[in-house]
Amino acid sequence: MNYLSNLNVFKRRRNTSSTDSSPATPATTFTDVAGSSSRGPPAGAPEPAVTNADTPQRKKKRKSGRKRTVSVVPISEVTEASLELWRTLPPKIRQDPSMVSFQQVELEHARLHGDSHEDSFPEIQGLEEDGDEEDDDDEEEEEGEEYENEFITINVTNEEGQNKEIGHVKEKKEIPKPHVHHLAGHYIGNITPPKHDDLNDTGQNQLDEDHPFRKYSKIICLFITWLLIMAFMVVKDEKLVEPKHLSITPFKTKAYILPHLPQSSRIKVTLEGTFLSEPYNNITEHYLTVYLQMLSSTLESNLSEPFASSSAKNISEPWFIPIVHPYLFDSAPIVKEQRLFDIADSNYEHLHQANHPSLVRLMIRSNIPASMPVAIRYDQSPVNRDVGVIYAAFVLIFLYVLIIWEIVHRTFAAVIASTLAISILAALNDRPTMEDIIGWIDVETILLLFSMMILVAILAETGIFDFLSVYIYKVTNGKIWSLIHCLCLCTVLISSFLDNVTTVLLMAPITIRLCEVMDMNPVPILMAITVHANIGGTTTPVGDPPNIIITSNQYILKHGVTFLNFTAHMLVGVIIVVITTNIHLRIIYKNINHLRMHEPKELKELRRNIKVWERAAGKIPPYSKDANIVRETLMKKVKLLRHQYKKKMTKGTVPEDIYRSTLEELQREHPIKNRPLLIKSGVVCVFIVSLFFIESIPELRRLSSGWAALLGVVLLLIISDKNDMDAVLSRVEWPTLLFFAAMFTLMEAVERMGLIDWIGHATETIILSVSEDLRLAVAIIIILWISALTSAFVDSIPVTAMMVKIVVALSGKAYLGLPLQPMVWALAFGPCLGGNGTLVGASANVICAGIAEQHGYRFSFMDYFKLGFPIMLVSVIVTTGYLIMAHVVFTWH
Repeated sequence: MNYLSNLNVFKRRRNTSSTDSSPATPATTFTDVAGSSSRGPPAGAPEPAVTNADTPQRKKKRKSGRKRTVSVVPISEVTEASLELWRTLPPKIRQDPSMVSFQQVELEHARLHGDSHEDSFPEIQGLEEDGDEEDDDDEEEEEGEEYENEFITINVTNEEGQNKEIGHVKEKKEIPKPHVHHLAGHYIGNITPPKHDDLNDTGQNQLDEDHPFRKYSKIICLFITWLLIMAFMVVKDEKLVEPKHLSITPFKTKAYILPHLPQSSRIKVTLEGTFLSEPYNNITEHYLTVYLQMLSSTLESNLSEPFASSSAKNISEPWFIPIVHPYLFDSAPIVKEQRLFDIADSNYEHLHQANHPSLVRLMIRSNIPASMPVAIRYDQSPVNRDVGVIYAAFVLIFLYVLIIWEIVHRTFAAVIASTLAISILAALNDRPTMEDIIGWIDVETILLLFSMMILVAILAETGIFDFLSVYIYKVTNGKIWSLIHCLCLCTVLISSFLDNVTTVLLMAPITIRLCEVMDMNPVPILMAITVHANIGGTTTPVGDPPNIIITSNQYILKHGVTFLNFTAHMLVGVIIVVITTNIHLRIIYKNINHLRMHEPKELKELRRNIKVWERAAGKIPPYSKDANIVRETLMKKVKLLRHQYKKKMTKGTVPEDIYRSTLEELQREHPIKNRPLLIKSGVVCVFIVSLFFIESIPELRRLSSGWAALLGVVLLLIISDKNDMDAVLSRVEWPTLLFFAAMFTLMEAVERMGLIDWIGHATETIILSVSEDLRLAVAIIIILWISALTSAFVDSIPVTAMMVKIVVALSGKAYLGLPLQPMVWALAFGPCLGGNGTLVGASANVICAGIAEQHGYRFSFMDYFKLGFPIMLVSVIVTTGYLIMAHVVFTWH
């Protein structure tokens, strides 16, 4: 039968009836299986008319979605053989709008034979009535299940590891879930997060119970470590180095005899007095000369007075210390200077010969016409730095092994590592006293953290964090990337003027709430705002502790580094780094499902449909022209579905109806709970921030950041009349505070072993080894990269303190010709950006991890490392190019 001629008759009959019933016939709308629709008939197909007038509901449907033309085979190309192949396809595919040509031909065939099969084509009926495809959800789901049961092939792996193919499943079976990627205690994609029952108190999975070998190996290794610590601490006593006070007479040499012979070939001497710092060595002619001298007896038999006849020999190089002018003795500050004297092996052996009694004396001489008081400390058994560096590296590796593989909680790991470092110092005859250890802990930082945690806990009671979350959700219109960029930019701006830790404490609760609302995994977003907090802290002198250390140095301040000058040079680099970091994030999370807790239903449906259509096309053998017509039609549909899937994967938008309903619900559920408390908290926040800014002005500097935050919190507790202190203190992250205390102790112990000085000397040696015209570029690169890479694994505060000395020393050496400011900018960028490298690289990273864990979300060292370390490398590379262009090429300084 000629289907085409009969179809033309059918077309004229349908058009006539529709014209009589409706004066205005709108164009037909075709809808694909994913819900997008297109106006007008497909190419090559006759234009069926719509019999019913538009209703408001239909107009609303047409406005809600984009119209998209579906490419199908023209009716003129539909042959009898291709129609027979089409009839063998599943109902789900036969009824799709992309098959409208086959559907219309089949429908006309049924009408001509007096056999009504209109119920078989709900899409065609929808075209005639409405112009939009609106299938019933239940019907669609049943059809999808029917096709899945008919066509989906399941590969099942048996116990022997062999794959078995099960095709044409007749009933619905449970398909095993694939292997999933675990991140921070939560699963990414379309997998449900783990139950809290599966986690222990530290947030770790019960791996130890499942693996006895792992459990007992961990216990044995930690017990051995404890035994070593116990042995060293019991055997060795604390080293007490008492100061001695001497008066140096003018133009005379003061000899101070050491009461005991040195236990090693090194003697560390510490002097305190009215000295000039190293950069000012060339502005004075007054020096203190210090050296060691060996006194040996020449009379072997005289035991009562062994040194009645003796010979003296200098056994060290002279040490010259610049002194202030005598009329400044009463007003000049006390400066500490240290020097490690090396004794040659031959002289050291001679000292310990039994037949020739010997002693060592410290010789001090001044060339000023006035008596000068000095305080002296000497250590006759200092740590061997060559050996100490190896032990320091071992302790750091031990710490990172515990943290990276999550053998124990990071706080416990820091406590063990710091205790092990102290015991190693004891084994090296340099066990610190308890006063020394307490002095190592940066109480200022601990006080700031404690105060800001209490402030955030009280602010949370006002509902301000939920309120701000709803506002940001409203501003970003439910778009995931708009939300992420908004959070990151807010973090950068806040971190520019507040401490990074304070910024993270404020932004983390807002981020977590927003992610929960949008069904997103908070872990990647929390890590992103932490990275931006460290970047933003680079902008101003008060944004990050390393910047405070740099700009508080008197030598740097006197050489033109001001608040505005510092901010102007850093702002350009920060803007470039922020742009590259956001591009980096877009590339990393190109698949938006990596940011979701669950995969959206529409994406699941699209992915399932792609598989369905591909397998349907694969079952048609390409042996004839008629078969190719059907096959090409199916593959065009697959291409369209893939395009839609890719678009939805990168778009990351909450559906409009869900967004509106969620926004209305959130606005009802999360208003400001306690406005009087919010006003009081706002006043206190303004007070604290004002004190932070005042602290950056040297003339008005009276209170440190820790004291400013504590006074503000005390004021808030007074005016808010808080009686339930247990509830407030329960919100304090005590494990985080203990972690910081242990890390401060560990870093000071590592510095005492000589690791920090070794890094500093290596940096200075490399800079001095290049030609003069390349020294500035090499100095910028070395200072930036050494401080960044070191700060990624070692706390940035001791690294910055060490690198400041190197920068000042390099600038003070006139023969090098290195300007100070470019090296200062490189040093400011290095520790701040390097802190993004690892979880323990910056204080804000650890604080963010603690807040996430408190809310039930957890990320490990490796989870942060995979995101932070590449971002850190890219940031430092970009900053290197910026500094080279600005100060080597264009000499901005």
